Amino acid sequence: MTDIISVQGLEKTYENGFSALKNIDLTIKQGEIFALLGPNGAGKTTLISTICGLVNPTKGTVKAGDFDIISQYKAARGLIGLVPQELTTDAFETVWATVSFSRGLFGKKPNKALIEQILKDLSLWDKRNNQLRQLSGGMKRRVMIAKALSHEPQILFLDEPTAGVDVELRRDMWALVRKLRDNGVTIILTTHYIEEAEEMADRIGVINGGEIILVDDKDALMKRLGRKTLTISLYKAIEDLPISLADYPLQLSDDGLTVSYEFDAQQEHNGISHIIANLQAEGIEFTDIQTQESSLEDIFVNLVHQKDDAA
Repeated sequence: MTDIISVQGLEKTYENGFSALKNIDLTIKQGEIFALLGPNGAGKTTLISTICGLVNPTKGTVKAGDFDIISQYKAARGLIGLVPQELTTDAFETVWATVSFSRGLFGKKPNKALIEQILKDLSLWDKRNNQLRQLSGGMKRRVMIAKALSHEPQILFLDEPTAGVDVELRRDMWALVRKLRDNGVTIILTTHYIEEAEEMADRIGVINGGEIILVDDKDALMKRLGRKTLTISLYKAIEDLPISLADYPLQLSDDGLTVSYEFDAQQEHNGISHIIANLQAEGIEFTDIQTQESSLEDIFVNLVHQKDDAA
């Protein structure tokens, strides 16, 4: 796929000396869903704001399509739709008026059919004549998405788009995101709901302390960094693990009824058969055996901790 966003050597240092972004190189492919994960204060919003031309970088270049975000701002910004984290709306405008006005801001001709379809896709059609002050927080967030889509952008940034949104609204939003991706729109999202990134994203980027720690295909990331945990439930409690299993990093629960073993899911010889055979040889009976694979959240937490420990 063609790169639609190119970030090279990007840095942002504020007047007080705080370095929010540090030498970031990043490319995002046309038509993918890219999830940017990171703890609070990691630089997610600063990076998005800089790519969108809302924050001037201290150093480096950013291109949207073939356009430089600074020297060709109007053309570059025209490719981008942004749904910010904060809800900023004109309280006394109607839903229809504010979405239509946003389209006009980008020099686009009126298109009632398009606005109608966007509002229907976001379950806003019945609210089209309501003033924004009459809407719930979740519905206002939908309006923000509608405004961002009004000028038919090729790139859509979603900064914590489902924060404070109920389950039904969240489901509708993600259905729309999939539809947009299927139509060739590139989606870049930040989210605290890591399960959403795990379900939706094609690629994952992790940022912490203003630095990109890792970028990888989601599936490849899960395979490369994912681990599995073997949990063996014992029939009777034991006080200590057999000496014959001393070479394995086994953990015995405080009540002596559970043995757990974390192993590399990609490792060819993981030792599970040897562990079970030794338990049986020692006369230790068990009632259940389960394996659980690391989630994206587990991987994310481990990556951030590794970065913090290195610092």
